[in-house]
Amino acid sequence: MKRIVIVVLLVALTMQVAANDCLGFQVGYAQPTTCLNSAGNKDNLAETMYNGLKVGLVYDAMLIKGFGVSMGLNYTFGANTTPWESVGKLPYPKTRSKSFYHQLEIPIDWQYKFEIAQNTWVILYTGPTLQCGLNFTQKNFKDNGKEITPTDENNVFSENDMKDHALKRINVTWGIGAGFQYERYFIRGGYDFGMINPYKAQSFTGYDAYTRGRFDQWQIKLGMYIWQTK
Repeated sequence: MKRIVIVVLLVALTMQVAANDCLGFQVGYAQPTTCLNSAGNKDNLAETMYNGLKVGLVYDAMLIKGFGVSMGLNYTFGANTTPWESVGKLPYPKTRSKSFYHQLEIPIDWQYKFEIAQNTWVILYTGPTLQCGLNFTQKNFKDNGKEITPTDENNVFSENDMKDHALKRINVTWGIGAGFQYERYFIRGGYDFGMINPYKAQSFTGYDAYTRGRFDQWQIKLGMYIWQTK
């Protein structure tokens, strides 16, 4: 938390000397990805990808000679459906799960813009993002060959539901990306690397295994600036 406070203070100071500020909105595709081990597979990280939507605001504070700071407030939604898997050797019963993820994000990036043509710029950026999970549910279903019925619904953030596999709401990532801007319009894409273990528990009860993992995300966004200083 101390590092996050220091970053916010540095950003606030740079904004005081910013010569050209821009406010805009953005929308795009996001793919949050959990890379986690488990009690039964402690050595390997299994990837689960969530296809989703990202929408939010972006605020750019340009400083000097193309360098500046870009901040935002984003909402991200992701969903994943697993394929049907047989329980045992017989075709039925089968099980599958559907997961839905909602989170808020506050990215703080240092960026560099350089003009390649009139009113056209290339954008390079890197920096941390603070993520706060709002809701993460996993719904399980069973197919007995005649009908499909829901079996249970779990809150992935709840230790009561997930035991040692419960995840933290708070995550910090470090992102790197690039983009283009033409007049007021821009496109940006990048990848965020998870920096902390998302598990609440340090180890799996009854197993000689420590929890390991990270929460990554790649994204591509389209946006437009709706206000800027002269």
